[in-house]
Amino acid sequence: MDVDMVDGCQVVRMYDLPNELSNLLKAIYDGVKFQDDSTNDFFFLAGILRLSNKYFMTHLRSQAISHLSQTWTHTLEGHDAMVERALKSPITNGISFPYVHPIHVLNLAHETGTRVVLPSVLYFLSIYPFADVLRADHAKLTIAHPSKPSSQLAQADVQNYTLMYQHRIELMLDFSRRVCGERRASAQCLKGVQASACTQGFGRLGARMARSWVTRTGPLHWMLQSVKMLDGDGSVCAVCKREFKEDVQRHREAVWEKLPSVVGLPDWNVLVESDLPKLPM
Repeated sequence: MDVDMVDGCQVVRMYDLPNELSNLLKAIYDGVKFQDDSTNDFFFLAGILRLSNKYFMTHLRSQAISHLSQTWTHTLEGHDAMVERALKSPITNGISFPYVHPIHVLNLAHETGTRVVLPSVLYFLSIYPFADVLRADHAKLTIAHPSKPSSQLAQADVQNYTLMYQHRIELMLDFSRRVCGERRASAQCLKGVQASACTQGFGRLGARMARSWVTRTGPLHWMLQSVKMLDGDGSVCAVCKREFKEDVQRHREAVWEKLPSVVGLPDWNVLVESDLPKLPM
């Protein structure tokens, strides 16, 4: 059998993308530092994650997933930080933070068997209208790059998108109607006129929240905004405001904990242990 040789050594042909293989070799010898300041930063990470997964380079794979999960996070604190950065970061080359479309992250996760980012990715993907998702013509999806994952939503993910979309709408309806609109004054609130004023204040808040959301609203951040709205209502006492803020945070934490189950995934602890065994919750 003919074997290709170079300088007396057998040639092993590699069929990986040249840019990804080059980046992988540099990462092996020089280490790697991931960033998220541009679209290219994501594509760089995508290449490293693909090949480290393919060649069983556990350390590099864990590094890539750890960085990816800082944006597409498994913690509520990480979610809040991501949204805050998205609201404050300037547009870069016509693209807003996080500079990558959830479909690209979703398809990369499927390629590499990475599950810990899926609930967060699907949550943010559900904010996009389905017609836009099917057209796949968003500016973030049309960028040309050899490491770009598929820009099409896989058929198997249509169900997960739909489940998360419906769940997101139900969260906002429940929050505005029940958590806000049906809330009563605190047991520690002054009796009589003040208690009545506080209850009426919650009723007004529920009505405002019901009017404030649209189909592209992210409920977890929107819930935080309700606390700011109530703070501006001078008719509600300090005790009721404090207890409402505490209850909203507990409600958000409960919503976050249940997020994986919406799309049939195990809880966060299992996902983290599977993909990031050395990363504490």
